[in-house]
Amino acid sequence: MSYLGVGVSPGKHHVRESDLKALDRKVKIAELILRAAVCGLALIAALLVATDTQVKEIFTIRKRAKFTDMKSMVMLVVVNGIVAAYSLVHTFRCVVSMLRGSVLFNKPLAWLIFSGDQVMAYMIVVAIGASAQSAAYAKLGEPQVEWMKVCDMYAKFCNQVGEGIASSVFACASMIIVSAISAFSLFRLYDGNKAW
Repeated sequence: MSYLGVGVSPGKHHVRESDLKALDRKVKIAELILRAAVCGLALIAALLVATDTQVKEIFTIRKRAKFTDMKSMVMLVVVNGIVAAYSLVHTFRCVVSMLRGSVLFNKPLAWLIFSGDQVMAYMIVVAIGASAQSAAYAKLGEPQVEWMKVCDMYAKFCNQVGEGIASSVFACASMIIVSAISAFSLFRLYDGNKAW
């Protein structure tokens, strides 16, 4: 009822429902695109770092730099692999959900997806932080403890690791947005609005 005593048009509620359905479709499409992007970027990051190797000959000794030489790089590869697999599963879930036209109404499933997305986002943030610190030491050295600048000798190796870390950063940013979408999807179930 308006302040003039004139009732609200019944058509208004119908427009609101169609607006909500249009918003829901846009959210689903955004989630699908972002999950596919996370999967691709995390897979690229894992492959860039895991396949990175460079051999240097120092006098008569051959030294090979590989990602397993630094535990933080191993963690980056493993975490990116887990995030890629997780995102692939949820990409398929999004496709099936869109094809069926179903909306997520199951609160326990919504909590599971929300929690999983949070865990993946935090894991990739931690992996990026650890590998970026190791990469900084490799690039800049640490004179106080006499750690040399490894990237001066293994430039190709360091560049490819940098590309892998950059790909992880983009995957992480996308995963954070996906986490926000899953939070939106979860908490709208508590709204009480049946239009959703």
